Amino acid sequence: MDSCDVLVVGGGPAGSTCAGKLRRAGLDVLLLDKEQFPRQKACAGWITPAVLDVLAIDPEEYRQGRVLQGISSFRTSLLGGPGLVTDYGKTVSYGIRRCEFDHFLLQRSGVRQVLGEAAALLERKEGGWIVNGRIQARLLVGAGGHYCPVARLLGARIGREAAIVAQAAEFAMSPDQERLCRTPAETPELFFCRDMKGYGWLFRKGNFLNIGLGRMDKVNLSRHTGDFCRYLVQRGDLAAGFKAGFQGHAYLLYDREGGRSCLGDGALLIGDAAGLAHPQSGEGILPAIESALLAADTILAAKGDYRLDNLEPYAEKLAGRFGGGSMRCPSSPAFSRFSRFLGAKLLSSSWLTRRIVLERWFLQSNHKTHKAA
Repeated sequence: MDSCDVLVVGGGPAGSTCAGKLRRAGLDVLLLDKEQFPRQKACAGWITPAVLDVLAIDPEEYRQGRVLQGISSFRTSLLGGPGLVTDYGKTVSYGIRRCEFDHFLLQRSGVRQVLGEAAALLERKEGGWIVNGRIQARLLVGAGGHYCPVARLLGARIGREAAIVAQAAEFAMSPDQERLCRTPAETPELFFCRDMKGYGWLFRKGNFLNIGLGRMDKVNLSRHTGDFCRYLVQRGDLAAGFKAGFQGHAYLLYDREGGRSCLGDGALLIGDAAGLAHPQSGEGILPAIESALLAADTILAAKGDYRLDNLEPYAEKLAGRFGGGSMRCPSSPAFSRFSRFLGAKLLSSSWLTRRIVLERWFLQSNHKTHKAA
């Protein structure tokens, strides 16, 4: 029987960040993930400088042997409409490859790892948990994304929640594809659906191209993605007959009142397992990392007593950081018409696009981060 103080289920940015902080504080931490690393991860793969700042990552050091694409401008449009380029004249965001970024964070955490094994059986025992019949832990941290088994244990209605859904593909471009792609590496493109219920992206990272589309409803997602790809073919960005291995993923917006319960006796959730994505952009890496640090603070303050009462401060910290109410938009026909009108106004104005769409929604310029210890 392998034993530990804390078992972290999931090796993404949230899991590795939380595990690393707890290990550095002297706890015995084990990290379990169903995949071997490095692994592919469906994601647009861009981060704000705040992510590197919170994690104390030096950009020049990180890009040695890894992709870190500087972004200084964006091209935004309603899908099929004219585009508007917003140039900041400096790096305001970065493109990363999740297979590299997640592996880097996992290695840097320095924790013991069990990779290639899912958390298939979670049993509550006096004073802790038994996982898969062979791992004993005093505390479970669920960091396994939207479908995390620890979230299910805490009552998540996986498959019945109003989740945001997306499909993404990332691939190395052939010489022919490189010649076709007119998108500059420093200027990713955002294509907003005309009903303002989602957006697509075309994002170049050196020799890699990332294409995807996310929607607030899962009805006909594959059709929406197919239509988007056909539009890119017609525009000349992709070759006729383009095919890529799109991967799907889902995530939840933070909702303190109607969202997932992030706490249980001897267990808590972080990152996408807790449902913390940004309401407009869907960005989840920074919220995941910040929740991991907040959780680690709470765990350390509990001093080994992981009963529910001692974990409650974590929920209050999440509310203080992400807000106390629902961030889900209404779904009435009147609101849908208003959204279409508002979207057209936002995306036709240089000032509104810069200040609202980009700086508030995507770059989160006014955001104050929780620093790692």
